[in-house]
Amino acid sequence: MTALTRFNPIRSAARLGTPTVFDDLFRDFGLGPVWNPPEFVSDMRVDISEDDKAFHVNAEIPGVDKKDIDVSVEGNRVSITAEAKRENQKKDEKELIVERSWGKAYRAFALPADIDGDRTEARYDKGVLSLTLPKKANGNARRIAVG
Repeated sequence: MTALTRFNPIRSAARLGTPTVFDDLFRDFGLGPVWNPPEFVSDMRVDISEDDKAFHVNAEIPGVDKKDIDVSVEGNRVSITAEAKRENQKKDEKELIVERSWGKAYRAFALPADIDGDRTEARYDKGVLSLTLPKKANGNARRIAVG
C-alpha cells in the first residue's frame, strides 16, 4: 500500500517556515480568537496494515473521550467519527491564546476486502484508537471462467 498524505496548504507553509503574516499583524491587537477561530483538525491520521486474517488500523485522536468515538463498519467501508468537547471557560478569566481545538472529526475509507463486523475489536489508549477488523471468509468473491 502506498503512503498517502493529505495536502493542507496552511500546515505545509508552517513547516517550511513561511511567516504567518496575518497572525503577526493582529497578534498584539487582541483579535487572535476572532481571526483565528479554533476548530478541530479533521485530518485524522491513520496507519493501516493487514495480515492474512485481519486489517489493523491505528488512528490518532488525541483529546477525545472514548465515549465520544463512534466506529461503523459496512461491507468494506470503515468510518470513524470523534468529537472533542471544549472545557468550560471561567467567567472571570480572559483568554489570551487559544490553540487547542474542539469539534467533530470524521474519517472514512474503503478496504480491499469485506470486514466481519461481528468480530471487530476496538481499543482506545493514550489518544490512539486501535481497530482489529477481521476479513470475511469468502465474502462475495467468486471465480468467473472466461469463455
